[in-house]
Amino acid sequence: MCAASLSTTRGATLDRHRNLLMWVGSTTDTLCVIRPTAVEDFKRIVRTILEGCERRHHYHRLVLTCVTIVCLQGGTSAQSLRGSASSLNRQTAQAVQHDFTYLRGTAQLRRFVDAGLLVSVGGNRDYTLTDVSFPFARPAAKLFIERLAGQYLRACGERLVVTSLTRPRSHQPRNASRRSVHPTGMALDLRRPHGSCRSWLERTLLSLEGQAVLEATAERNPPHYHVAVFPGLYLAYVDRLTGSGAGRARPSSVYTVRQGDTVWAIARRHGTSTRALRRTNGLASTRIFPGQRLSVPVEP
Repeated sequence: MCAASLSTTRGATLDRHRNLLMWVGSTTDTLCVIRPTAVEDFKRIVRTILEGCERRHHYHRLVLTCVTIVCLQGGTSAQSLRGSASSLNRQTAQAVQHDFTYLRGTAQLRRFVDAGLLVSVGGNRDYTLTDVSFPFARPAAKLFIERLAGQYLRACGERLVVTSLTRPRSHQPRNASRRSVHPTGMALDLRRPHGSCRSWLERTLLSLEGQAVLEATAERNPPHYHVAVFPGLYLAYVDRLTGSGAGRARPSSVYTVRQGDTVWAIARRHGTSTRALRRTNGLASTRIFPGQRLSVPVEP
């Protein structure tokens, strides 16, 4: 026999309630925690667990904390590490927004390094590189690695392992998506750790994905995490945390571009300059598109 209870808390935030589906087995000390990523997934998980209870004739208590599922929050897409077409769309949109080039080969990559568009990533006491053919990345991706690695070392007592950075199309693996943003320098791969370190890393990546500053996907062959860093949004996020603008205007809000908007019109509407708006979001040109999210700065 199986019994289930449902508790709902309204008005709560994702920071306090993680949308957890917890399955507590009465015959073991095991606690399984699953994060639902959409309404249909949520229903499917419940059905699977209840059917399993009936087959084993064990008594279980199912506690569903169903607070504010991400997919219902103001149009924000559901968070997961499973990867999806919409995730690839967001990564591609960021590459287009920043006018990033999809590097074709090593000669073009070297030119980008010489021009300072890609920076060296050599590892330090917090992280190491393993089997990385081209140890270069966009500056925002390097900053992400350094910040994450320091936090990972403090949480786990071991160094973060980076397994891939910029990969020109000539060096993409056979199983890579044609839409992969690795050739742009904004993506990296992280080795998947074990146990509590894996849980910590996945929680952290999901939290940052919830801030709309990156997209992360758990890959299986080989086991690793693919992370695409959104340069303008991530740099603005770090500025808000640290207060160190490093010459950039400080962002105050996020604006979603509408049909007919221009960089000049948005800047004027929010009392800032086109230069500050482009600098904050890492825009190489004034080209923007409907649905794009821009961090709107306030001039100091």
